[in-house]
Amino acid sequence: MNIWLAILTAALVSYAIRVLPLTLIRKPLKSVFLRSFLYYVPYVTLAVMTFPAIVQATDKLAAGVAALLVGSLIAWKRGSMVTVAAACCGVVLLLEAVL
Repeated sequence: MNIWLAILTAALVSYAIRVLPLTLIRKPLKSVFLRSFLYYVPYVTLAVMTFPAIVQATDKLAAGVAALLVGSLIAWKRGSMVTVAAACCGVVLLLEAVL
């Protein structure tokens, strides 16, 4: 019985988090600070989830950091996600074999 209560609670909380902003904020946001804050939230969230995983996914820390730097450089130069991922994998493969 407790597992169903936990599932129901998690579902309600998840639903409330998604629905409340839609119901509470009906008019366009006039605050420049709030609009800019909300604009950058997806990028920050992605960075917080991705960067530690890139560095910790390898056996050697240097390989992860090098892959992060190479991937960041290619992404900065407007490389596609496939190009960035392939380059990062190649850097890790190469450095894991060498180190």
